[in-house]
Amino acid sequence: MMHKQLTKAEEQLMHVLWQLEEASVKEVIEKLPEPKPAYNTVSTIIRILETKKFVGHLPKGRGYVYYPKIKKTDYSNQSLHKLMNGYFEGSFKSMVSFFVKENKMDISELETILKEMEKKNK
Repeated sequence: MMHKQLTKAEEQLMHVLWQLEEASVKEVIEKLPEPKPAYNTVSTIIRILETKKFVGHLPKGRGYVYYPKIKKTDYSNQSLHKLMNGYFEGSFKSMVSFFVKENKMDISELETILKEMEKKNK
């Protein structure tokens, strides 16, 4: 199932929710780096994430706790495929060689990826 892409701000909040599993807006803000965004800003982004079906909420006390509705691995896989298809003509090999050429990946990282690929292809 394809999901919409997230903006950088939305993705940052999703990472916090994946880490905490469920959190109030205040708890999400506590996990964010300085300078802390305003409560209303975070609250608005979380509501957008709900509209995009990435986040759900449950009533708790006088407010809500929010939780991720999509697994981090599912989003990561989808993002990787989108990157591969959009920039590397769907070729995993071109994508990996790009990162190696750009010096963004060392040999041990490359070997780890290749081992993972072998496992999946068996």
